[in-house]
Amino acid sequence: MGKILCATRGGEASYRTQDAAIELARERGDELLFLYVVDLHFLDKTAAPIVVDVGQEVGKMGEFLLLMAQERAAAQGVKAHTIRREGSVREELKNAAREQEVALVVLGKPGDAESVFQLADLEAFAAEIESETGVETRIV
Repeated sequence: MGKILCATRGGEASYRTQDAAIELARERGDELLFLYVVDLHFLDKTAAPIVVDVGQEVGKMGEFLLLMAQERAAAQGVKAHTIRREGSVREELKNAAREQEVALVVLGKPGDAESVFQLADLEAFAAEIESETGVETRIV
């Protein structure tokens, strides 16, 4: 039994990704881990007290989104665990993959203008994850 790590951020695109990861975990008999990263780099030029307040709120939102993902998995018969990190999405995803000794990383295909990555960028990031961690990475 291996582990699947699924990065999530909430919203419709994340639901599709979560469902694909849940199905993979069910098919493979793997443990499922949902990861949410609180990444506040967009606030680098903002006053420190505001960053602290926003960071706490984004963290709470992340915990809620992780619980929702966990419930979605349970509703489909898959037990999932959650991980919340703070920092760079790119680095924390790779760190979690290594630390949790996962067999597969699942990333969601960009679905709209709000996506953090464009498809070509996401494909390059998936290759970077595989190169640096040795973990298979799929875009779903």
